[in-house]
Amino acid sequence: MEDLIRENYEKWLSSPVVDEATKAELRGIAGDETELKSRFMSYLSFGTAGLRGTMAAGTNRMNVYTVAHATQGLADLIIGCSAAERGVAVAYDSRNNSRLFAETAASVLAANGIRVYFFESLRPTPVLSFALRYHHCIAGINVTASHNPKEYNGYKAYWEDGAQLPPDHAAVVAKSMASVDIFDDVKRTDFDAAVKDGIITTIGKETDEAYLKCVLAEAVNPDAVARMADSLRIVYTPLYGAGYKMVPEALRRIGLKQLYAVEEEMTPNGDFPGIKNPNPEFKEAFVRGLELAKKVESDLIIATDPDCDRVGVMIREKNGEFVNISGNQMGAMLLDYIITAYNERGTMPSEPFAVKTIVTTEMVSKICEKNNITLHNVLTGFKFIGEVIKKSEESGHGHFLLGFEESYGYLKGTYARDKDAVVASMLICEMTAFYAEKGMTLSDALESLYERYGTYREFTESIVMPGLDGADRMKAIMHKLRNTPPTEVSGVRVTHVRDYLAGTVTETATGHVEGTGLPSSDVMYYNLESGDVIVVRPSGTEPKVKFYYLVGDRTADAADAKIASYKSFISEFCAI
Repeated sequence: MEDLIRENYEKWLSSPVVDEATKAELRGIAGDETELKSRFMSYLSFGTAGLRGTMAAGTNRMNVYTVAHATQGLADLIIGCSAAERGVAVAYDSRNNSRLFAETAASVLAANGIRVYFFESLRPTPVLSFALRYHHCIAGINVTASHNPKEYNGYKAYWEDGAQLPPDHAAVVAKSMASVDIFDDVKRTDFDAAVKDGIITTIGKETDEAYLKCVLAEAVNPDAVARMADSLRIVYTPLYGAGYKMVPEALRRIGLKQLYAVEEEMTPNGDFPGIKNPNPEFKEAFVRGLELAKKVESDLIIATDPDCDRVGVMIREKNGEFVNISGNQMGAMLLDYIITAYNERGTMPSEPFAVKTIVTTEMVSKICEKNNITLHNVLTGFKFIGEVIKKSEESGHGHFLLGFEESYGYLKGTYARDKDAVVASMLICEMTAFYAEKGMTLSDALESLYERYGTYREFTESIVMPGLDGADRMKAIMHKLRNTPPTEVSGVRVTHVRDYLAGTVTETATGHVEGTGLPSSDVMYYNLESGDVIVVRPSGTEPKVKFYYLVGDRTADAADAKIASYKSFISEFCAI
């Protein structure tokens, strides 16, 4: 292994393809064996989510050479499908080097004879998903590391339906990357020359307008914000990211007058000054927004992550204090609002359905059950939500109401196949106005949900298993949960055991087995007689196992007590 690491290192130093600045960076770590191992022991893994890693020189880092290498693999896939003429849409976010990496990807595609539709400036991820469908592209690339710290960047690859690459296509790209040399076999051309020659076409305003038209068409109560515009106050921050134009524009177009932007964070900046993690899941990302919200007495604060596919919200309670709304809470609130507003207006479409991931709140199951809405439960990852939408369109049955996952990603509409913080921000403002007309705050709306459906709580615990035996411990836990599953948890009977790796659902009382209907994945899922759910899955990229507890009860204290009891039982059962 050490010889291979050194060989890879020397290859980069001697290659005429590698620029002098990169070589100087590598000479600076010549004697650091730990750093050399970290950078050169492997290549960044290419999967259905593309690439993601810290930015630096080396095969296991994000840089122009690993980006070009991955793009050559994608180009080989496209050429193999005889789809070069259909082209690839390419976008990027506000992160450092994102534009450079996007131009690198475009130049590789162009050198392979593949048409490119290149955004003139940074755009939200959902705009990329929309654009490749709008321009009838075979694929799309977005350079972003979503909500990761500033040291990271990433490369998301999409297919013709607008969703991220399906597993079989990602496998083709990975296989191609393994068979081609990162320097000698990667085709490159000059970006500006390719633009001049017309193989790279710059896109922007026309695509934006078409996208916004689709977003605005998803309004459930189109005039609600305009009716409450004199009193409704919203604070918004893009966290220095790609939402800085599109979100405010969408909110203005639905009639919002009093939008207060966090000015320091409205200019794209990959260093994210003053924000350690530009992640709207965490309260720390709202520091400046919270200060402004208190000053202007806003109704809520909206924050979108750097690539504007996820949105976090803080709402003002009756006492004037602001509290965070979880992704589970907001998803349930949005779905209930959409159903309520459609019913009030008499505009509920036929065969309505919603989609959530298997680790997302079970409150949605209750909401759908009581409102005769079909609910699809899918594996973690928004591409699986996209697959349900695609199947519905192909069959000609079903009307998609909302898809979401607990990690703050939401989508309404079929114009894109990835989570969209622009349409979500619009709907959140619309929902706020809708309840304000009824004399309610979003806090009141959440309490109303609990009163009607019960109080639901969700808790995720990640157990890290470092060291040489970490992988073996992870396998042992999953083996026990799979082969000798618990028949009860804290005295509550397990009614069904779902093994998504085997693709089976076993009814514990009868032993009856049927299929999950979902792709294979190393996940164990337990339905309890109480209606609660426990999900366990190992991380595919880190030495840890994740445990999800999805519970409901009459009160928050009772639900929290359940979680504590279930956690204790599972920890002892798994011998953690």
